[in-house]
Amino acid sequence: MNAVILAVLVMVGLSLARVSVVFALVVGALVGGLAGGLSLDSTLAAFNDGVGGGAKVALAYATLGAFAVAISRSGLPDLLAQKLIRLLGQDATHRRQRVVKYLLLGSVLLVAISSQNLIPVHIAFIPILIPPLLKVMNQLRLDRRAVACALTFGLTAPYMLLPVGFGAIFLNDILLANINSAGEALGLEVSRGMVPLAMGVPVAGMALGLIVAVAFSYCKPRDYADSELVTSNQPHYPAHGEGQAPAVSTSGLVMSGVAILAALGIQLYSGSMVLGGLVGFALLSVGGIFKWREADDLFTSGMRMMALIGFIMISASGFAAVMQATGEVDTLVQTSFDMIGDNQGLAALLMLLVGLFITLGIGSSFSTIPIIATIFVPLAVQFGFSDLATVALVGTAAALGDAGSPASDSTLGPTSGLNVDRQHDHIWDSVVPTFLHYNIPLIAFGWLAAMTF
Repeated sequence: MNAVILAVLVMVGLSLARVSVVFALVVGALVGGLAGGLSLDSTLAAFNDGVGGGAKVALAYATLGAFAVAISRSGLPDLLAQKLIRLLGQDATHRRQRVVKYLLLGSVLLVAISSQNLIPVHIAFIPILIPPLLKVMNQLRLDRRAVACALTFGLTAPYMLLPVGFGAIFLNDILLANINSAGEALGLEVSRGMVPLAMGVPVAGMALGLIVAVAFSYCKPRDYADSELVTSNQPHYPAHGEGQAPAVSTSGLVMSGVAILAALGIQLYSGSMVLGGLVGFALLSVGGIFKWREADDLFTSGMRMMALIGFIMISASGFAAVMQATGEVDTLVQTSFDMIGDNQGLAALLMLLVGLFITLGIGSSFSTIPIIATIFVPLAVQFGFSDLATVALVGTAAALGDAGSPASDSTLGPTSGLNVDRQHDHIWDSVVPTFLHYNIPLIAFGWLAAMTF
């Protein structure tokens, strides 16, 4: 068996068996490296060289976790929860609950979409926005898998379709540039206007998956224990307004607003989530939200909350480095296409499935396009696919890594917000739902786009 397929199967199998994703990635990398002909020393060396690529993202997650914990001290999360509870009403009817539930899902979706283009902060908003809403979600008995699907759609679909913000980077700087680079010697040249058009069909498949997830798969009520959140430093109070909620000071809310705006502004200006989170954290301290001697404990609490996410990102970078070191990616593609002859429909399906296996372990469409484009563009030209079909095949194959991978920040981000009270499993409540509702439609609609254009 090809080393890449074997490594991904081991990683996914262990993850589904509820083994730690970090352990699954490390074991998968070792198995893939040894099966690909590398020695144990070479496999470990490649893994160690690769882990540095995830360190920046891991540090960003840790800093945002600390910022989220500090924000909780201001009372802003509790105020937000109270407002939504009052909107729901003391004796809410089933119809009113349903309206509020879909308003909440719609708001989360719009914020996630905006995080890719209007205010391009990517996942930075999740640790701040989602934990305060969990109390309301519990009262609504809202299935968090629906929220995870809404978040992942908002984090993935916009950059696949809209050439602004992160979409400008993905569509123009990475996808378009790599396709034209790989196709230059073959006479293939794609214009900017063709890329969103080609990706529109796969994104439509994701939109269909979102509708199915929210309206059918996860529409039934699901109960969660009303436990304390990891980010909460306030005493618990009853959901229906019984008893007194913690006092919320105006100065605390003002400083929270200033800190959030400053953190987002610094991130947009510098491109660094780490610097933005640190500035926000420092402003909250200067504003008296918490005492300076408590800063170390708060920062440690935030880092602890995000530690698992960070280690997964670091391990995924090591996994990707080992897979590339084996040289088995090229072998996988060539062997697959040697068996199918000149069947264009089967070729399109096989390209998407091979792309799925390549990207599941790496977990980033941005990182895998250079690998996929180099291999897939000559194959697409050889099989007679049009320019638009080639764009759809390469773009969809890469996006499969973001939409439903255990190591993708588009699934890790939602988990980081929904699991602060330890009631949302990363694999079964984030990865499996997004894989079923996005990866399967992406393959189907990506194939349709390739055969239509």
